[in-house]
Amino acid sequence: MSQIAWLGPHDPFPNPYRDPDPDQSVPGLFAVSERIYPGQLEQAYQLGIFPWYSDNQPVLWWSPDPRMVLKPSEFKCSISLQKNIRHFCQDSQSALLVDDDFGAVIRACATSSRKEQDGTWITHEIMDAYTSLFEQGRAHSIALIENGQLIGGLYCVALGSMVFGESMFSLKPNASKIALSALSAWCIQNAIAMIDCQQETNHLRSLGGAPIPRPEFLEHLQKSVNQSTIDRPWNFDKSILNYWL
Repeated sequence: MSQIAWLGPHDPFPNPYRDPDPDQSVPGLFAVSERIYPGQLEQAYQLGIFPWYSDNQPVLWWSPDPRMVLKPSEFKCSISLQKNIRHFCQDSQSALLVDDDFGAVIRACATSSRKEQDGTWITHEIMDAYTSLFEQGRAHSIALIENGQLIGGLYCVALGSMVFGESMFSLKPNASKIALSALSAWCIQNAIAMIDCQQETNHLRSLGGAPIPRPEFLEHLQKSVNQSTIDRPWNFDKSILNYWL
């Protein structure tokens, strides 16, 4: 019988720092719950756990091993991406907006098709939970605007000096790459050494992402998550992209 914990509203998560995978037949799955309860999401992130599930499933809480991460200093800004960034920066009708319309960004992430995914894990419950984190200053969005229209972006969670990349989307080629390059530049300027990418994909690997052992990820998380955020304002614009030019 599986030993995966079924969590109620006040139950603590198993601790990946000290507990092994509870069911070796489902590696990385640490807990299940009926819904995302208030306060549960932030507690999970502090332990290196995140929700990933589909509609009509219970909430599945994961801490995979290995863990896909992107070190901002190792972000791969190709020559073609540099050209895209330069064109975006020089276009007077383009803008990069931070935390301007979080709801629009997460909805676009939920509805965008992806080559490596069948359907979306961004359910209505997920959107509500991350919007609540945004209202608490724990989640952020980056939106790319062109001629008044949203063309790409991403949203993430930030705790201390740890950034957790959640999802990104493109309605125009390479728009999500530009958003990620902006986030990477901001992280470099604010001494943030790692962006959690959670799941390994070829797209993230092409941009410099790489898997690392879960213990290494958790050690970095433990050092970073409680650091002060006072000197890290989320108020940059597209000029931050000049870092890559």
